[in-house]
Amino acid sequence: MILLEENNRVIYETLKAKFNAAKPESVNIAAVDFDGVQYQISNPDGDKGVINLSAKMRMYEDLVAHGVQDLLKREYGESLLDSPEEGFDVTLRFELASLPSDKEAMAKKASLLKRNCFASVFEKYFKMQEAETASDKTAIVHYHEDEAVYISAQTDRVTVIFSTLFKDPDDIVIGKVFLQEFKDARKAHQQAPQVLFSYGEPPAELSGQPNLLRGDNIGYVTFVLFPRHTNPANRENTINLIHQFRTYLHYHIKCSKAYLHSRMRSKTSEFLKVLNRAKPEAMTEKKFGVGKRV
Repeated sequence: MILLEENNRVIYETLKAKFNAAKPESVNIAAVDFDGVQYQISNPDGDKGVINLSAKMRMYEDLVAHGVQDLLKREYGESLLDSPEEGFDVTLRFELASLPSDKEAMAKKASLLKRNCFASVFEKYFKMQEAETASDKTAIVHYHEDEAVYISAQTDRVTVIFSTLFKDPDDIVIGKVFLQEFKDARKAHQQAPQVLFSYGEPPAELSGQPNLLRGDNIGYVTFVLFPRHTNPANRENTINLIHQFRTYLHYHIKCSKAYLHSRMRSKTSEFLKVLNRAKPEAMTEKKFGVGKRV
């Protein structure tokens, strides 16, 4: 299985090139990321010496209540603008003349903008668990169209539940096989988080939550994270992996379907070759005398 990058490769490569250019260059690039995130890299007012990175996220409004602005201020400092560009939720501004010496690291950190926004809610609940404080309210983050993630903390664990919508009936079948592998992996790796999944109905942990999805094409995936996953030593890696679980799941479902289709096309091609070889030879007439044919 492939682990997807937690940063945006387009943002990283573009900013790295612009930061290391011999002289300031103009830039105006629009990019997108998973979960409907939209980026804009541009020079404000045509000033080549300044680069703005702006992002629009479906989930940003939900994250405000969980300290996303404080986390971004911690990560990006003065680069974070108090008022983002029009039509965007957050804007980072980079003065090319005053960049730090490690420009590549700055480009990498900027490309983690979506990840760092999502991290705010996880950090909040991980710290609750670390203090052995149970949350009195479940966080709901609408990270994707018609889908959400639910996060709650107990004194000894953090529960993260993803709702996901399968638009194709085949995705449900492949998804069940894929998620079963997650569940079975814990038998071989006891340090892995517990993974539960259900279809059609939400798990009991979400009882009383509003606007829960139900139906044959709806799945709920529950991760039970223990202190070994949420402690400061492992916290960053846990966030890197879990924040893009939905993308990881659907990416591998699509890869599985592509592989099955390629195998079917290959097998069909083999069958056609067999059929072509099995065609009877053209019937020929044999003469056995004048006026006699067989």
